[in-house]
Amino acid sequence: MLLFALVVIALLLMPSAAAAAGLPAEGVDAQPVAVPGGQRDYQTVRVMGDTRLVESARYGGALRAHTIGGAFSIPAVALDGSATGLSADGHTLILISPRRHFPRKVTTFAVVDTRSLRLTRRLALRGDFSVDAISPDGRTAYLIEYGSRNFTDYAVRAYDLQAGRLFPEPVVDPDEADEPMTGVPVTRLPSPDGRWAYTLYQSAEHPFVHALDTQNRTAVCIDLDDLGEVWNATLSLRGPWLDVRDRRARLLASIDTRTHGLAGSAAPRHTSDDASSSWLPLVLPVAALLLLAAALRRRRVLKRERLEPIAEAWEASSDRHAPIP
Repeated sequence: MLLFALVVIALLLMPSAAAAAGLPAEGVDAQPVAVPGGQRDYQTVRVMGDTRLVESARYGGALRAHTIGGAFSIPAVALDGSATGLSADGHTLILISPRRHFPRKVTTFAVVDTRSLRLTRRLALRGDFSVDAISPDGRTAYLIEYGSRNFTDYAVRAYDLQAGRLFPEPVVDPDEADEPMTGVPVTRLPSPDGRWAYTLYQSAEHPFVHALDTQNRTAVCIDLDDLGEVWNATLSLRGPWLDVRDRRARLLASIDTRTHGLAGSAAPRHTSDDASSSWLPLVLPVAALLLLAAALRRRRVLKRERLEPIAEAWEASSDRHAPIP
C-alpha cells in the first residue's frame, strides 16, 4: 500500500524524470512473464548494452538463454509489477526499450519468437508508448499511447504486427467512446485463455476495471463507484466471476465476466482501511521521496542478487544459445 502510494506521489511530483520498461514509473520492474497456467516464464537480464532473454521453468531453473542486441525489458503493465507481452499460444513475446524520460519521442520494441528465442523484428514508433497486451495468436499488439506530459491521459491503440501498422482508431468501450480513459493501473489479471486482459485502475473519480478483448479489438470499462482507493486490492477469477479483494482477501466487488455487470460491492467509499491508502504523504513530499528511493534501491539489489547466478552461468557458456547448466 505504502509503496504504491509513494510511486504515484513521485510520478505526480517528477513527471519528467521517470525511467522504466513501459510504465512511466521509476523502479516498477516487471515480474517474469508466462502464459496463464504455463510452466515456463521469461525474464530479461542486462549485459553491457545488450539484453539476455532467459527462459526458465516456473518452479525450476533456467532452461535457455539468448542475447538480443540493444536494451529491452519485459513490459510492466501495473504498479505491482504485473507483466505482459507474451501471446497465449506461447510463441510471440514483445519486449520494450526502457524509458529514460517521460514523454519520449520514439519507442522501440523487439518481437521475439519464443520457439527459438530469436529476434524476428524491431519496431520503432514515433511517440511515447507502453505495451498493454497481445492477442492470443500473437498477431495484434495493444499499446498505451501517451499524448502529453500527463501520464494518466492516454489511449489504447492496436498494432497489426503482420502489416506493421497502427489501426487508426483507439480501442474504446463503445458505450463510453466519448469519455477519456484516465487512471493509474494497480494490478492486472488475464483470463485463462489469454483473450481478456483485466486491469484494475485507480482514478480521481472512482476505481474501475478495464476489460480488454484482445481478440476482437474492443474493451469494456466497469466502474466501481462504491469503492474508494484500491492500491492494495487484487483481482482473482472464481468461475465466471472476477473478484476485487483487499489485502486480507475480503471481497470488495464482483464482476460477471459474461455480462460485465457489477454483482455487488462490500466496501463503502473511504471506509475500508485495507482497500484504501491515505494521501497524507502529499503534504510531506520530501519524506515520501526518500522512502521511495530506499524501497527502490532495495528492490534493485534483490533483483540483481537473484539474477547474478544466471549471468555467471551464461558467461561460462561458450555457446550463446546453448542450454544453461
